[in-house]
Amino acid sequence: MHRHGYKGRKFGRERDQRRALLKGLADSLIKYESIETTLPKAKELVPYAEKLITKAKKGDLHSRRQVIAKLQTLDSAHKLVDQIAPKLSARTSGHLRIEKTDMRRGDNAQMARISFVDDLKEIVAQAKKAEAKPVAAAKAPAKPAAATKKPVAASAKEAK
Repeated sequence: MHRHGYKGRKFGRERDQRRALLKGLADSLIKYESIETTLPKAKELVPYAEKLITKAKKGDLHSRRQVIAKLQTLDSAHKLVDQIAPKLSARTSGHLRIEKTDMRRGDNAQMARISFVDDLKEIVAQAKKAEAKPVAAAKAPAKPAAATKKPVAASAKEAK
């Protein structure tokens, strides 16, 4: 039998089992931000997760519901939409990377690590530094404004 025109990997599973597998892998990827699985599963997961990230970046209610439908747990869907997607707004695509690791001991299957290209913790640290600078600048002009109010009050007393 020929394989022309057949897209996707079967993984020796029925259709609903394959869908559940992808949902579970995507859920774990979002929850732990990096997972290790076999290379064929990783290659199937990346386009699935990239589409979810793109929908999550849109952020409206319809997109949130679509993301919820494609993930296993509600917590991971909310984490993707509320925490992860805003951090990845600088990129239009290519949010995930696959790195080959060693072979699995039992069956010698090629293993791979899937993770986000941008370090999400580093992005959070940069955002905190950026927020700290405007706060310090906002406090400095507040002091001279308070000093100008006192002479106005003194001149009002003299006018009486």
